[in-house]
Amino acid sequence: MPESLRPVPRHVAIILDGNGRWATGRGLPRTAGHAAGEPALFDVVHGAIALGIEWLTVYVFSTENWSRPEEEVAFLMHFNEDLLLRRRDELNDLGVRVIFMGDRADPRVSDRLRGHIADTEALTARNRTLTLVFAFNYGSRLEIAAAARRLAEKAAAGEIDPAQVDVAALAAHLYLPEMPDPDLVIRSSGEQRISNFLLWQSAYSEFAFPATLWPDFDRHALAACVEDYRRRERRFGGVTGD
Repeated sequence: MPESLRPVPRHVAIILDGNGRWATGRGLPRTAGHAAGEPALFDVVHGAIALGIEWLTVYVFSTENWSRPEEEVAFLMHFNEDLLLRRRDELNDLGVRVIFMGDRADPRVSDRLRGHIADTEALTARNRTLTLVFAFNYGSRLEIAAAARRLAEKAAAGEIDPAQVDVAALAAHLYLPEMPDPDLVIRSSGEQRISNFLLWQSAYSEFAFPATLWPDFDRHALAACVEDYRRRERRFGGVTGD
């Protein structure tokens, strides 16, 4: 390997795209694609651990996904709940800390699912092998607007001088301020857009758009994206590399 090969990314974020097309191409309902995406996700989790990645964020349900057909939304809600019940002990045994990031207070999210989310976060809170962030009922514009609203409320209450509102102040009010910015953002399926995902945090991320549909994605596909990332030069707005 070349001497200039950069370290493995600390944080990889993935848009899990292509479930519906995978199912449609096989004459199956779209929900079958979502179910087929589960083993892909857990293979990628194992791959991330093997590579030494510290943070893995996966986009599992966006604020825009509520507009999908009612039966698909119902399936996804139940599927996320069922996944936690079936898989949280496995994740805990792997040393994975699970965090959900998004608007879980949304009344469309059931109290039962909120309870399973809280239980899973509590069970895995001390784990440090990998932090797995589920971006659930997540939209980056909503996140940024909520952070701005909290800052405005503090300014109105006299708790903060408006002159002190800067980039760091807003970042501190995002859903998960302790999360490092993603070094690499991957979108499976070949689509080249970010769909309201980590707009603030990915300002200087590297991007990869492999053509593989999500149910066919695995640890080897992740490793290929990471290998490509390691050969890139990151400038962060400058002229020369690190």
